Amino acid sequence: MSLQPNRAGGRPGFATLSLDYPISLGVYEKYEDAQRAVDTLSDKEFPVQNVLIVGTDLKQIERVTARLTWGRVLLGGLLSGVWLGVFVGLILSLFGQPVSTFGLLLVAALWGGLFGMVWAAAGYASTRGQRDFSSVTQVVATRYEVFCEHKFAQQGRQILADAGIGVGGRAGIGIAPVTPTSPPTQPSSPDQPGPPPPAG
Repeated sequence: MSLQPNRAGGRPGFATLSLDYPISLGVYEKYEDAQRAVDTLSDKEFPVQNVLIVGTDLKQIERVTARLTWGRVLLGGLLSGVWLGVFVGLILSLFGQPVSTFGLLLVAALWGGLFGMVWAAAGYASTRGQRDFSSVTQVVATRYEVFCEHKFAQQGRQILADAGIGVGGRAGIGIAPVTPTSPPTQPSSPDQPGPPPPAG
């Protein structure tokens, strides 16, 4: 993954979540590993204000929590509406002078419960039975990449290497150095004698 350098005229406040010339320090499968890498840099007095953790390869997870029925929908709408009505009643009692605060709260709760049931029923009916379940949704990243400003990249990589933290976020796992290979041996020309034949 690569990040584009900042350009003039960007969105206000976006500069806080970007770097001028980012260089990748490593890619980690878990956020905890990326966090440990940044924490290691911080412990070594690395300028971590020049570090950015970016979640990549996003995926959406939806956890089904319950089956929906008309009874469950109406009960949920009733409870939500009652709480909303009580809250509105408290606000009115603070800024007004009702004859009976309890009576105001009771009336507000009743109207709130009725409104909540109608609203929940309308929403459930609009699905036409195509979504008879409730769920919670979360967007998570598959990998996490740690970036820093280019002028601190070599220092950051050295600190992580000394701590045994590589691109995989585990001790001893990193980018293996590339060993230069020797050039292939040129075939001998016909004019040059080859190796002596083996003794027979």
